[in-house]
Amino acid sequence: MGEDLGAKITAYLSEAWAWFQNTFLEPERLVELVAIILAVFAARISCNYLHRGIMSAFGEHPWVQKADRRFLLPILTAAVAILLMWTAILLLTPFMATYLLSVTTSLYTAWLVIRLAVGMLANRELAKLVAGLVWSVAALNIMGILDPLITVLDEAKLPLGEIEMSVLSLLTGLISFALLIWGAFALSALIERQLKGMEGVPPSVRALMTKVGKIVLVSLAFLISLNATGIDLTALAVFGGALGVGLGFGLQKVVGNFISGIILLVDRSIKPGDVIETAGTYGTINRLAARYTSVITRDGTEFLIPNEDMITQPVVNWSHSHRLVRRRIPVQVSYQSDIRQAMALMVEAAESETRILKKPAPRTLMRGYGENGVDLELRMWIDDPQHGVSNIASDVMLRIWDKFQENNIEFPYPQRVVHVKKDAGDNPAVLGV
Repeated sequence: MGEDLGAKITAYLSEAWAWFQNTFLEPERLVELVAIILAVFAARISCNYLHRGIMSAFGEHPWVQKADRRFLLPILTAAVAILLMWTAILLLTPFMATYLLSVTTSLYTAWLVIRLAVGMLANRELAKLVAGLVWSVAALNIMGILDPLITVLDEAKLPLGEIEMSVLSLLTGLISFALLIWGAFALSALIERQLKGMEGVPPSVRALMTKVGKIVLVSLAFLISLNATGIDLTALAVFGGALGVGLGFGLQKVVGNFISGIILLVDRSIKPGDVIETAGTYGTINRLAARYTSVITRDGTEFLIPNEDMITQPVVNWSHSHRLVRRRIPVQVSYQSDIRQAMALMVEAAESETRILKKPAPRTLMRGYGENGVDLELRMWIDDPQHGVSNIASDVMLRIWDKFQENNIEFPYPQRVVHVKKDAGDNPAVLGV
């Protein structure tokens, strides 16, 4: 089989060399090559000036800016080159066959159509990859090489255990897998965007539906791509058993985090948008991924906490059943101050902040008589802990400071009383503190 394949490849190479001699080394073909080079060169020069004129006249328009970033100049160049090559075909057809010009025009036209089609993709690197693959297939078909290449790849067999798979089937499966996986992720992203707009659905349910949908779509893409390669899906039973053993021994943490994420979504203990505190990390849950929980702190730092830790470690959820949070601010005033006035000023300071709720209303309690002054405590409620709980306490304390200064309310200093008694030798001695 290997000798037959080698002989066929040698025969195809010989035919390709003969085709190259007949196509490119004849005088008529050289004339066509010169016409193609001139058309491409003229298209590049003229389109540079045309592009500058378009940008100077319509460059402020958002659509023109978007097209310019993606493909405006290459598309203009290809379109003008096609027009010039068609003009050359019309001029040379009465005198000679225009094989190279026709093929080059078809290649440029295919590239133009493919580039316009994939230009809608947001990922530019993916767009270039898809455009290159599709154009390569189109170029092989235009030049008449695709069918012989498919025949060679179909006859080349790869032994895989008890079965043989052709190279063509393997390539078909890989391409199908790549396209289907891309489609699965794109469709799951679309589903996620649609679910985000459903305000009536709880965030945890939306995240669970998104995750389940992504798993189902990726699994279907994998199975369909395997079927495209010609592999019997019933042969996956042994593979599934081996995969289960591998997961049990080598991927315990990964599977544990995945199952923990499902549990967190089902029991709704945490959900996107909740304000939590765990292991010294305080912030808002951004998203619940398959392996981790994304928590963004007030300073913009994003922590990726494993889902398993969110179950096994203590977690303070400031907005689990409701978003009401009470903050306590201890304040001490001197014994010489008006205590009732100080308590009223503290309430006024809290009521001056827009984030402090009117119901329940802020209030001040007298907690006790301290060593240096009277201990007071301001209690106030907020319903937006995602905007921070320390910053609102700081703002209220600053207002309390201003109001105390305006009304001569004193903050006490530590006081010590020292009694001095003279002894018989008229030497002062400290008796007590």
